[in-house]
Amino acid sequence: MRHSRVVVTRFGGPEVLQVVEEEVPEPGAGEVRVRVLAAGVSLPDVMMREGIHPEHHQPPFTPGWDLVGVVDGLGAGVTGFAPGQVVAAVPIIGAYAEYVCLPQAELVDVPPGLDAAEAVSLGLNYVTAWQMLHRAARVQPGQRILVHGASGGVGSALLQLGRLAGATMYGTCSAHAAEVVRGEGATPIDYAQQDFVQEMRKLPGGGVDVVFDSVGGAHIWRSRRALRRGGKVVAFGLTGSLRGGRVAGGKPHRLRGLAMFGLSLAASRLLPGNRHVVPYSIQWMKRHHPDWFAADLRALLELLREGRIRPIVAQRFAITEARQAQELLGRGRVVGKIVLVGRPAPSKTGDETQRT
Repeated sequence: MRHSRVVVTRFGGPEVLQVVEEEVPEPGAGEVRVRVLAAGVSLPDVMMREGIHPEHHQPPFTPGWDLVGVVDGLGAGVTGFAPGQVVAAVPIIGAYAEYVCLPQAELVDVPPGLDAAEAVSLGLNYVTAWQMLHRAARVQPGQRILVHGASGGVGSALLQLGRLAGATMYGTCSAHAAEVVRGEGATPIDYAQQDFVQEMRKLPGGGVDVVFDSVGGAHIWRSRRALRRGGKVVAFGLTGSLRGGRVAGGKPHRLRGLAMFGLSLAASRLLPGNRHVVPYSIQWMKRHHPDWFAADLRALLELLREGRIRPIVAQRFAITEARQAQELLGRGRVVGKIVLVGRPAPSKTGDETQRT
């Protein structure tokens, strides 16, 4: 049996993404073959395609940080999984494929009845948001938080989880996304018309307790100015570098951004005011605390099952339309998560009731 897989043929723009047709892979010892129902599309995918993400892989490789799928085959020695079981994983690469083989330790069971596109949003976006809120910033009820890019995949996750945590929330966004941000319980700040530093300094105490900064570079320094005394900036991205599906300035731009981040981190420890910059990396967390990672993903899947969170799916594309999906992400102003969906199995029914 053959399947489709997306390959980054060389570093570059969306045009370097090609679809290849090949035989379905066979699981090795300790591996599970998964038929992909949904794979997430994210900025880290774009940065890896450009060759400027810290998680560096040489072409050719298949992108895709997170997936939800159905167990399709078992390698020797695998226990605890059965064909037809729905699972989630965050393999970091490889999810843009109709079938993928993964070590069984990567897989987390998905409760029945969930929408696969919503469930896959938890893998990268919501785990990132959860860990930043509860493990990096340790947000407490009543604290004030500011979320940059509040209508995006991670931003909307931060707002939903921040509301559950009892935080008072503010979010920067475009004017067209203001109602979405307001609907998540936050006060929207139009980044084109309002200065978020001035707006936050009007608050009692002169700022917020935590800023979640996905923009990076010099923007981190501005985020620090929006803090009250004792506050934290949690820095986790470089979305400010994205222009038209490409990372503007390429590798030199990223290096400047990283240098600015390092300067901000050092200055936050030396300057008065007790306002700190805290870095967050999901791949570092996954590798160094895999037990935390699995526990956090299970907790989020339970919240989704209970209806306490509701991921925003911006648009669904076929896996073979990965180029169009990344082009849409690159144009910006995407509200929620872009998802690639797999083709239905031609001869399987019954257990696989997840909607794609």
